[in-house]
Amino acid sequence: MKKVTNLLAAATVAVAIFIGSSAKAQTITPDKFRFGIGVEGGIATGAAHDYSNLELGGTGRVQYGVSNNLAITLTSGYYNFFGKTEPGTDSKYQSLGMVPIKAGIKAFFTPNLYFGAEVGAGIETKTFLPQGVDENFAEKDTKLILSPAIGYASKHYDVGVRYENYSGQGNNYGLVALRVAYGFGL
Repeated sequence: MKKVTNLLAAATVAVAIFIGSSAKAQTITPDKFRFGIGVEGGIATGAAHDYSNLELGGTGRVQYGVSNNLAITLTSGYYNFFGKTEPGTDSKYQSLGMVPIKAGIKAFFTPNLYFGAEVGAGIETKTFLPQGVDENFAEKDTKLILSPAIGYASKHYDVGVRYENYSGQGNNYGLVALRVAYGFGL
């Protein structure tokens, strides 16, 4: 029991030092814009998992500081869900391509840690198809995107983990992803 108590005390001290040492770092400047360029990797969930295991993408994000701990964001870019091998064959499904357009917020609960939430539209540019099927006959939908996130941001770097849900037209799926970004003031 004493070891557990000492471990909890050490962890509490470490967290207090981390929070206290970063308290002077301000990641949001009120009334200022920032721009970040990010690389994203993720795992498909829901119906998309039947056709893809891996997502890779890139995004740009504009952020406007509302206060010292709240920012409004606008994010767009491109996601590619790589097609996986069709069961019982050697051929692969076509990859799914998507252009996300999202607006959201970043609310900091410590100087560097934040909760995020975004809502927007995902425009499919390619859809999962068996190999050899003419893409001109495939329906490309626009999906509603809802996305909660948690992350760490410093003056130049932003690392966040999020779940993104795509819904609409009876075909719903999702994504669990990691975004690593570099940002700078405008």
